[in-house]
Amino acid sequence: MVWTKAKLGAKLMVIKLAQLPRIGYYDLLSNCRILGRPVRGQPVQCVGLGTIEFKGRVRLGVYPSPFFFNGYCYLDARSKDAKLIFGDGTCINNNFVAISEFKSITIGKNVLIGTSVEIYDSNFHGIKPDKRRISIPEDSAEVVIEDNVFIGSNVKVLKGVTIGRDSVIANGSLVIKSIPSGVVAGGNPAKVIKYL
Repeated sequence: MVWTKAKLGAKLMVIKLAQLPRIGYYDLLSNCRILGRPVRGQPVQCVGLGTIEFKGRVRLGVYPSPFFFNGYCYLDARSKDAKLIFGDGTCINNNFVAISEFKSITIGKNVLIGTSVEIYDSNFHGIKPDKRRISIPEDSAEVVIEDNVFIGSNVKVLKGVTIGRDSVIANGSLVIKSIPSGVVAGGNPAKVIKYL
């Protein structure tokens, strides 16, 4: 079927209207301090005692893409000092999760993030048996994703990681150590595959 520009525009309007009740529902579930306004293509739940900041135009949710109608974006700044910061021009696909427990997660400008990406600045639980139900600030470390980074789908970025400017993280990678600028990295754990 060939779509005219008018039909395509009408279709996109219906899709946006279909998402409005879901977006409103997740707004009701949100309780965090938010600075700025992202462009929301899908529902976003913002929770915690900290701050979530959107600098400039940040897009959350992409159509057409997996999980657009059945997923949502979960942003959690758990403690009063926790921060999530998103730079201008950043586009985040569906089913994104970012949880800052004690420190911060900073995502720079013009970053592209695929579906089902997870970013955490904490272990959330101790490793020793007597500490498994305790989370302490010393077990947390900030995450920094610099400008113009491209993160593929199904990537996990863990505490203390910096991903350097202009780098690419391959689909399905587990990033546990910092990645330099201008490289392609991938794997479990992620390692530099080539220089750009």
